[in-house]
Amino acid sequence: MRAVLVANPKGGCGKTTLATNLAAGLAHRDSKVVMWDLDRQKSSLEWLALRPLALPEISSLERKRDPDEIPRKTDWLVIDSPAGLHGKNLAHAIKPVSHVLVPLQPSLFDMAATRDFLALLREEKKARKHKNFIGIVAMRVDPRTRAAATLQDFLGQFDLPVVAHIRDTQQYANAAFGGKSIFDLPPSLGERDIGEWEPLLEWLDE
Repeated sequence: MRAVLVANPKGGCGKTTLATNLAAGLAHRDSKVVMWDLDRQKSSLEWLALRPLALPEISSLERKRDPDEIPRKTDWLVIDSPAGLHGKNLAHAIKPVSHVLVPLQPSLFDMAATRDFLALLREEKKARKHKNFIGIVAMRVDPRTRAAATLQDFLGQFDLPVVAHIRDTQQYANAAFGGKSIFDLPPSLGERDIGEWEPLLEWLDE
């Protein structure tokens, strides 16, 4: 089993959007996926409760707190973390994972709030000596814009890759109301956005 932690200490950066759509994207590849929601708001689990049974299955840990209780046949564990994750809670969340994805918006406030967190993750990456341990997902941004270039310059000091750019669109919010992801929409609605996820999924496979 491989595990992905979606984390950023700042609230409102798109952690749950990234976690739920990632879980669905992996499930659409015929993987056995389990979601673990560490946030007190339980937004990911609320989304999962709305998910139609006809769609690719995503299981949850519900109230369990021990990753050792995950079914053995699980391919992927996707962990949606709360804002303000740090210290012992961060160390506990990172321990079982093979990858960390950090959703980050290209704004002054988001980058400033994430600087210390990224420095900590960089040290964890050095300790593990794992090339594809940490990936940044640029949220609500077009890669061709000045904002995307500014974010890339900021991340240069941490030597961390941007593994995907997710555009700002209501498709994600509209899909979430029905317990769906961008991968569950008709091709006419989701094709463009699914294409933005391909680099991220390829990075996870490397």
